[in-house]
Amino acid sequence: MGLYDFSLYDLIRRNAGCFRNRTAWLESDTGEAVTFEQFKTRVDRLAAGLQQAGIKTGDRIGVVGKNSLAFFQVVGAAAALGAIVLPVNWRLSEDEVAFNLSDGAPAMVFVDDEFAEMVQGIRSSLPSVRRMANLTDAGPFDGFAGLMVDTPFSGTDVAADAGLVIIHTAAVAGRPRGALVSHANLLCASLHLNHCFGLSDSDVHLNLLPLFHVAGLFMAVNAFHAGALNVNMSRFDAERAVSLIQSEKVSVLFDFSPILGAILDAQQKSGDDITSLRAVMGLDGPETIERYQRTTGGCFYNMYGQTETSCLTTMGRYDDRPGSAGRPIPMGLVALVDDADNPVATGQVGEITLKGPMVFKGYWHLEEDNAHTFRNGRHHTGDLGRFDEDGFLWYAGRKPEKELIKPGGENVYPAEVEKVILDHPAVERTMVFGVPDPRWKEGIKAVCVLKANMQLTEKELIDFVGGRIARFKKPQYVQFVESLPETDGRIDRAAVKALYGGENA
Repeated sequence: MGLYDFSLYDLIRRNAGCFRNRTAWLESDTGEAVTFEQFKTRVDRLAAGLQQAGIKTGDRIGVVGKNSLAFFQVVGAAAALGAIVLPVNWRLSEDEVAFNLSDGAPAMVFVDDEFAEMVQGIRSSLPSVRRMANLTDAGPFDGFAGLMVDTPFSGTDVAADAGLVIIHTAAVAGRPRGALVSHANLLCASLHLNHCFGLSDSDVHLNLLPLFHVAGLFMAVNAFHAGALNVNMSRFDAERAVSLIQSEKVSVLFDFSPILGAILDAQQKSGDDITSLRAVMGLDGPETIERYQRTTGGCFYNMYGQTETSCLTTMGRYDDRPGSAGRPIPMGLVALVDDADNPVATGQVGEITLKGPMVFKGYWHLEEDNAHTFRNGRHHTGDLGRFDEDGFLWYAGRKPEKELIKPGGENVYPAEVEKVILDHPAVERTMVFGVPDPRWKEGIKAVCVLKANMQLTEKELIDFVGGRIARFKKPQYVQFVESLPETDGRIDRAAVKALYGGENA
């Protein structure tokens, strides 16, 4: 620790000197702007206040809030103290928020006014929490400004390998897992993204993905790292996004379908100039990607990654190999292996594994899961792919034990949705899986067998699920059938998908 370490707080200090009076962050809702030097001053004041409140190295700090300057300051102050940020997906249900917070056992939680009532309702289930605070100066908890003190901040020596953030992944086997990402993971990802985009201090990033998401947080840090401007949106609105792209000359953003398509539709109506948008990275369909490139003259970058790989594993320009996920990142050794962990031949499908500084620190307090994931010295993603002769990765789905649905960039495990559906008194059996969806790229479908003499409509079941877990996890499609095909007494998932998983879901 020390001579060879570099933390996120070290980056904040470095940029305060390199880009002193350049604007680092702009709140699009209020127009509030801070320079890189002012941002460091704010982070120091908050870190000093948290230090006085007893926050120390290794403590977790929960955040339940939408994108804001205050949220980004909390990340910076935690980095300065060696504390770990625990951002929570506010789209989750109350019970899911309670689980994620309880799992991380935070000493302190910051909350938006919008979510204060919900967090108050689960306060009794969070025995680790010593203090609650608002992300503004309104609300039932301690005001944000009151935590920022003028006492000089006595810095903490933080190792690059120390944990910085815990991001909970989708619920596999019935429970989410907290992925612990280090300072080094985040900064290495930032350098990769800078390399990919050719980012500089003349760029402008539209910060529209939520900071609880690995892509949202890492893109904000990536722009900050380069000395670029982060234009923050607390809530995505396509028309507002188009207006900001034109007025602020936004040059980069991260896209999950249907974000980019909605922006292009809004631009077509408004006629605003969005040709400054020179680079977009993410996941989308070829029609939207090519439409974006025709409209702006910009470049779309395909990628493959996970929270566990610090957002990135492969990346590349769409035009270099349309449909692929690009080539392995410069500091990532990607291998495709069979079930015995033997490498597969070029052109053959195997599990995507990664070795290198982008691999996360492990799942929070889940040692058995970590041993399985990191077996034989590699991170096993649970995803499948194949390499072509030129080294481009082609995504080929997921291993059966890690079946996952990704509507609009969110992760949903079928087992979690199936468990809720089976709680309905009219449902005897069910299987949930992903199907093509024109808006979300991948939609959620439930095929159900009802109990004898029971009746249930599609809408009733969808509303039932949406009332018990996050609404983005509810099925968009429901089909009732007389029976489900079986193999050895268990639902034959492949057969169900073949029967009911076509384009016309």
